[in-house]
Amino acid sequence: METESIKKIYHAYSGVYDFLFKSFFHPRQKRALSDVSFNPGDKILDVGVGTGLSLPLYPGYCDVTGVDLSSSMLAQAQKKVDKLGLANVTLREMDACALDFPDDTFDYVVATHIISVVPEPIRVIDEMKRVTKPGGTFVIVNHFVSSKPWMAKVENILDPVFRKFGWRTDMSLDELISTTDLQVDRTYKHTKIDFWQIVHAKNNKKRYC
Repeated sequence: METESIKKIYHAYSGVYDFLFKSFFHPRQKRALSDVSFNPGDKILDVGVGTGLSLPLYPGYCDVTGVDLSSSMLAQAQKKVDKLGLANVTLREMDACALDFPDDTFDYVVATHIISVVPEPIRVIDEMKRVTKPGGTFVIVNHFVSSKPWMAKVENILDPVFRKFGWRTDMSLDELISTTDLQVDRTYKHTKIDFWQIVHAKNNKKRYC
């Protein structure tokens, strides 16, 4: 899906996104981030922050930057920042395929429900790796195609339908890991029957002096 099409979809959803999706997506975000031991002073990047549902989940002693392609979604996120007094949060309009940050900036990069949305997921992972410090942590929440052949077939059939809502259903986790050389620590689901997975990985790029 092209970038402009994604912008249009999320502009249309921005005012009702929380009403439609909070109860569905937020529990996974909460589970994924509750399993991370953040330290004071950690720099965190939330890629595809959307309406900012994840922002209250970060400790106030961390420096959080949220980026999103949609200015309409960011406007909703800014309302949360202002209402909750999240002084440690900065929001920026930005394409995840071309992050405007120097190399080795962040300790953590979080991407929840976004990898299946962007037109170039491999490029996004590469950018995440670039801006994360060596040994830094990735937290990814995303739908990946089932390892069960019959379910994968159903998901592939439904893929054109879900793309109208802004995401794809045919992405393979194994392929993503092998292509991007992610060092995965663990994967798990919020519930046993969940179609989304939580992935914790390390940035295995080398540090050069």
